[in-house]
Formats: sequence, C-alpha cells, structure tokens
Amino acid sequence: MSISQLAREIKESPTLKMNEKARLLREKGEPVIHLGAGEPKSKVPIDAILNCANKLQTADIRYTPTEGIPSLLKAIIRYTEDAYDKIVGPENVIVTTGAKSALYNVLMSIINPQDEVIFPAPYWVSYPEIVKMLYGIPVAVRSEDGRFQPRIQDIKEATSSYTKAIIINSPNNPSGAVYSEDFIGEIVEFCEKKDIYLIMDDIYHKLVFDGKVAPSVFNFTKDNSDSSKIILVNGVSKMYAMTGFRIGWTVANKKLTAAMVNVQAQNTSCPSVVLQEAAVGALTGVQNSVENLRITLQNNRNVMVNELNAFNGIHLEKPNGTFYCLPDFSAYEKDSVKLANFLLEKAMVVTVPGKEFGIDGHLRLSYCGTIKEITEGIARIKWALDPDSPNEIYIGDRKLRRDWK
Repeated sequence: MSISQLAREIKESPTLKMNEKARLLREKGEPVIHLGAGEPKSKVPIDAILNCANKLQTADIRYTPTEGIPSLLKAIIRYTEDAYDKIVGPENVIVTTGAKSALYNVLMSIINPQDEVIFPAPYWVSYPEIVKMLYGIPVAVRSEDGRFQPRIQDIKEATSSYTKAIIINSPNNPSGAVYSEDFIGEIVEFCEKKDIYLIMDDIYHKLVFDGKVAPSVFNFTKDNSDSSKIILVNGVSKMYAMTGFRIGWTVANKKLTAAMVNVQAQNTSCPSVVLQEAAVGALTGVQNSVENLRITLQNNRNVMVNELNAFNGIHLEKPNGTFYCLPDFSAYEKDSVKLANFLLEKAMVVTVPGKEFGIDGHLRLSYCGTIKEITEGIARIKWALDPDSPNEIYIGDRKLRRDWK
C-alpha cells in the first residue's frame, strides 16, 4: 500500500496515544491512573444539554451555514465583547469543529509552502504537525533562560523574512504558565510592526488561578482596522468541559474569515447543528459551571504542587492556569519518552513525555482528575523513581516491591 510522504511524516498524537493506552489498560481491569488527561471530569452545563436535546427532539437535523448558525455567531460575538471588550460582527467569526480545526483553517488560509510559523516552547503538540501538513516550517523557540515565560528577544532572533505567523498559547498547554502583560504587549507591537499574523490560542483563558487574569491581546493592539492580523482561537471544550462536542471558533478580519469559510466548505462543510446548539446553550446560559471548574482546578493544582514539592529531585514551575503542570524529572531520567513508558509499566501511571512539547526531561501531568488520583498517582511515581521512598506499595490489590535502581 502506498502512503503519501506527507502522511508518513506526521507524528501520531502523543496525548491521544496515551489516552488509548489508558483505555486499553482499564478495559483489562488494570488499576491505571491517568495523569495525562486533557479533559475535566465536571459535567457539561445543563443549558448546553437542554439546547442540544431540544434540537434533537425536532428531528430536523440538517446542514448549517458553513460559518455557523446565526444564534451561535451572535453568542460568540457577545462573548467576545464581554470577555475581551472587543466588538466584532458576524463576518469576523467562523464556527469550527473544535479549536484544533479552527487553527488548521487559519494556517491553511495564510501560509504558503516554506513559510515559517513561530511558537514558544513548550508548545501544544499539534502546532508543528499542522504546520508541516500545510508544507510550512514550524519554528519552536525556547527561552534562553530555560523558563516557561517566553522572551520577546528570543522571538525576534527566531524571526526571518519567511516568518508568516506567531502562535501564542496562554495560559499554556503543557506548562500552565500565564504569559505576562509585558510579553503580550511586546508580541503585539512586534507583530504589528513586522506585519506578521499573531494567532492567539485562548482555549484556556478562563481557567486562571490565584486572582490572576490572562492578558487580552486586544488591550495592546494599535491596528483596530479590518486589516488587523490578530486572530483569536477559542472554543467550548475546556472552560465548559465540553471536549466531546467539538465546537471551536475564530475571530479575525473579514477577508481572512471569508477565506476560512471557503476552506471549511470544501473540508468539513459545517459543524453539527446539534453540537452548535449545545454551544449556544453553554455561552448564553448560567455561567457558574466555569467558575466552579476553575475553583476545582485551582484546588487540585494546589494538591499536585504540594505533592511534587515533597518529591526529591523534581523542579516545578508552579502553574497559574490550565489543568497541567510540566515538572522537570531529568534528575531521574533525561529521556522523557523512556521515563513515561517506565512509569506506565512499573507504576501504572499515564503521563505525557515533555519531548512531545519541545522540552525533554519533563513530564506533563494533569490535575483535572480527582484528588485521590493525584495523590496516589504521585505516590506511585515517587515509589518508582525515588530510592529514598518506601520500597513497597499497593497498586490495586497487588503489593509490589521496587527491585530496580
């Protein structure tokens, strides 16, 4: 069988791969703990469920306009005004099959072969692969000081005449870092000066802790015309715990939005009308589920941080948002893929290798599960790695002894 060169070069999604490993182990009855998950366990908002159910009961389930149903466009416009103090029209918005599809539509519409797309490391695993799928060149930029806060000077040094766009994801998956106002202001100024597209992946922007706020890119824009190259990507997956509904959107200038409508029309046509109705319910209904999720995640974050801070040899930058952290395990193993496989085999704990996010020696750990999963999962990891920890542990109903060094 002949498979295209492009398809052969695209990496398997490491997060989905780990999800599948966890699922198969659980089906076998193994006491696996999933600390790699990228979705909250809280329930979907009731307004989303009711809207979805009401649409289903009509038995009138058809295609929608490619850009989305009018009621959802209206809800997104209102959300953008409330959350960003930015007034846009329906011609600036397109609804997509998840934020990942939104990002694909954006890049399909702006980059040509060999164009470069810059993003700070650590980065979401799909950024480089989507760029490569469109024959662009991904350029990951690691801060010179090794921290998770990007620096404008590092971005400037990585920029070339081929740079078409910069992707910024704050709060950041996988580190949980919330980028500073100074940096957001600097990157906006730089992109506007250089006429470079700035793509803001804001999917976690409501999930921020300790009274902090994720800075809005629109607070710093000087070009508020319809030729602005600021692009906002968002969706309902994270803040409303609606990962299975696959509804995202973009906010961009009219010309680019029209191009994305054409791209989507020849690709997915439109998101499901039932799922769009659910998104309308989430955006226009009672909003306490978002704050409840944020508080739960903040409490879980505190537990995860306390557990990791008591772990010898681990360095952790405290996350200020999302539901991830990215501790440095290189004192135990510099190869994060090898380490993740070892922990799955010995301790039955699923993690995601930092290598997949552009930083080896680290593991992405999720705290969107239960407190019990967090504490027991870290206890198992500590047992497997730290020679000073107790030599024996119960995993499920089995008593295991550490017999390796």
